[in-house]
Amino acid sequence: MKTTDPPIIIEQELKRPVEDIWKALTDVGQMKHWFFDNIDGFTPVVGFKTRFVVKNENRIFTHLWEITEVTPYQSITFNWKYAEYPGDAFVTFKLIEEKNRVTLRVTMEIVEDFPTNVPEFKRESCVGGWNYFIKQRLKDFLQS
Repeated sequence: MKTTDPPIIIEQELKRPVEDIWKALTDVGQMKHWFFDNIDGFTPVVGFKTRFVVKNENRIFTHLWEITEVTPYQSITFNWKYAEYPGDAFVTFKLIEEKNRVTLRVTMEIVEDFPTNVPEFKRESCVGGWNYFIKQRLKDFLQS
């Protein structure tokens, strides 16, 4: 993923009240069910930082998140980096209420290039990952 790439944008309509979706996005107990099960803690306030490790094959990805913006029940933005690799991104989860539905829009913007020789940092991999988390895992979690 490079700064010259367009942002990754994933949208999913969710048939739940905005309060339920917000809780799924910001409550660590719920996040562990659909996002990453090894997040130690999470507090949706600006300046909160967390780190956790994800392993894939023989590669380690220590996720470094910092919350940079929060508007409760509307949007939350994380700065998203990895300890082992260069690269930097911002990920925003935005809840858009329209009549009797809520659309979740996830936008990932790259602000520093990630390595091109790591498969997980290829654009197709990131798009696939966000589709998996939002259109499958989160959607299924909220429908259960």
